[in-house]
This record gives sequence, structure tokens and C-alpha cells, in this order.
Amino acid sequence: MSERSWERLRRRRLGEPGAAAEYEATRLAYELGKAVRERREQHGWSQSELARAAGMTQSAVARFEAGGTVPTLVVLERLARALDAELSVQFRPKPGRPATA
Repeated sequence: MSERSWERLRRRRLGEPGAAAEYEATRLAYELGKAVRERREQHGWSQSELARAAGMTQSAVARFEAGGTVPTLVVLERLARALDAELSVQFRPKPGRPATA
């Protein structure tokens, strides 16, 4: 499939109902997993070591780091605590849009 055909298919699929929301959820899961993996690697830990510290299984950590699951806030808090990090969940205005009072 040529790049041109792929872009056309991608635009059409993203235009389908619910596709944009699913794409955004996938992006968020990927970014969360990447952040945890980077923090784990900074600690010099394996997935098994993080899993043990967070009270999870190694396979759950692997799925999370790969962006395969969208975690609950409870799981995020356990991972943050295990990684000696502070979990911060916030709502911010999108760039270019003023905050409303």
C-alpha cells in the first residue's frame, strides 16, 4: 500500500464515529506506558522488580508499558508510589484557548 493510499485510509477511518476518541485513548495509554518505562529504567529496575514493588504481575507491567491497557487511577497511584514519583492528574486549557472562570 502506498503512503498516499495509507493517508487516505487513515483520514477516512479517523472520520468514522468514535474513531477519534479511540485514537486519543490509545495515544494516552502509549504515553503513560512510556513514562512509566522511562522512570523504571531510571531506577535500573526490570519489569519484574517494578511489578513486585507495585504489587502487580510482570505481565501487567509489560502490557501497561506497551500501551495495551488504560489503567485506573488506583493502578497509576501504585505505580507512582513504587517509582518514588508523585502522580499528578490535572485539567488544563488546550493551547490557544482561554481558561474560563
